[in-house]
Amino acid sequence: MNETPTASVIARDARWLLQSHEPNRMLARFTEMDAATYRDASFLDDRMFVDGKPFSIASWALAQEAASLVERDDAAYLFHIGHVGSTLIARMLGELDGILSIREPQLLRDVALLGEPHRSERLPTVRRLLSRTFAPGQRALVKATSFASVLADTLPGQGSRAILLYSEPRRYIETILAGPNSPQEIRIMAPHRRQRMEAMGLAIGDPIERRGDALLAAETWACEMMTLEHAAGARADLQPIWLEFDQALKQLPEVLHRLGQALGADADEAQCQAIAAGPLISRYSKASEHAYSPELRAQHLEEVRRYEAAPIAEALSWLEAMAARSALLGSALARRG
Repeated sequence: MNETPTASVIARDARWLLQSHEPNRMLARFTEMDAATYRDASFLDDRMFVDGKPFSIASWALAQEAASLVERDDAAYLFHIGHVGSTLIARMLGELDGILSIREPQLLRDVALLGEPHRSERLPTVRRLLSRTFAPGQRALVKATSFASVLADTLPGQGSRAILLYSEPRRYIETILAGPNSPQEIRIMAPHRRQRMEAMGLAIGDPIERRGDALLAAETWACEMMTLEHAAGARADLQPIWLEFDQALKQLPEVLHRLGQALGADADEAQCQAIAAGPLISRYSKASEHAYSPELRAQHLEEVRRYEAAPIAEALSWLEAMAARSALLGSALARRG
């Protein structure tokens, strides 16, 4: 463990990342970062400590004190439904001058899982500490974990911007079925997502263990898209930017230029062209050391379409039936591309 920094040192810039929060003991974990570390880190959750990266444990009161010294809360956010290229988009935007890309800090997961009023009590501190950068003209872009989208209507400050990234339901279901670990992941999160959907007025009913992977993928899509639709309706001041991933892949330079301008970055068209054609496009899995290109992705999806056609069709029919019971889900399905 490192020596704990003072509140004034924490508040100065983005050097000390508030990486996580332990609510039962009201503790905060800070870890020291620089611009290169933010740029290169595959994960800002607890996996970043596997190789022994040092950290400091402090009281949550110290985090609150540091936040009170921060004069900005203008971080932009990238909320998404999971497995839709959010790491690629966040990494590429982080290559633009003026953007500090902060990808999936554990902190947002910790806060997202809190009940009220505890969640709301933490948000001012989280909002300010995530808005710190290394230069006055720089802006933080914070990519949340998919289920942390529950914060999309409350976390961003006034004047923030939010990118809402998704994929069409068929492509999303295919993507989940093509991933070696994705079906297991969505099955683990299914009870939590069902609770969230019920809170938004859509009860599912069937026991989870009876559902196939395609239906569970459709259920996951429904939950996360309803969450984004709710946030977009609740926070028009965010001027939310909806982005469908496969459409974005077809015109990446233009998308990067548009998003960069919306976030206030100096987004030069030539630079956007170079970023879109650079090495990141062939390694857009969460861990950049693993190659995963658009061509490899297309091959995997074609295999899924060939062997899972019937379950996918059933899952899409289920989504249409559920949309008749939920205005939020109806809006999500109408958004398609």
